[in-house]
Amino acid sequence: MSPIFRRTDRRTEKKAPRERQVTLIGKPDCHLCEDAEAVVEKVCGELGVPWEKKDITRDEELYRAYWEQIPVVLVDGAQHTFWRVNEERLRRALAE
Repeated sequence: MSPIFRRTDRRTEKKAPRERQVTLIGKPDCHLCEDAEAVVEKVCGELGVPWEKKDITRDEELYRAYWEQIPVVLVDGAQHTFWRVNEERLRRALAE
């Protein structure tokens, strides 16, 4: 069917895990960041979702945006959570 006639809203289409991206924003020597990393690593590993870690001490823009909230988890570039990462909530967000 031609895309012109397709009635699917592309914003609601489910993405495959490999098409998702999780970003963990934190800083060194932060126990909450270490806890968040363990959850992100576990969930992303199980679901096959790529993830990356960014250090706010090396990025002035990230520091200004998130210094009060670290660790911060972004899913596909949008803020998902901060401070504490709930494993089941992250899993649900990645399954959407």
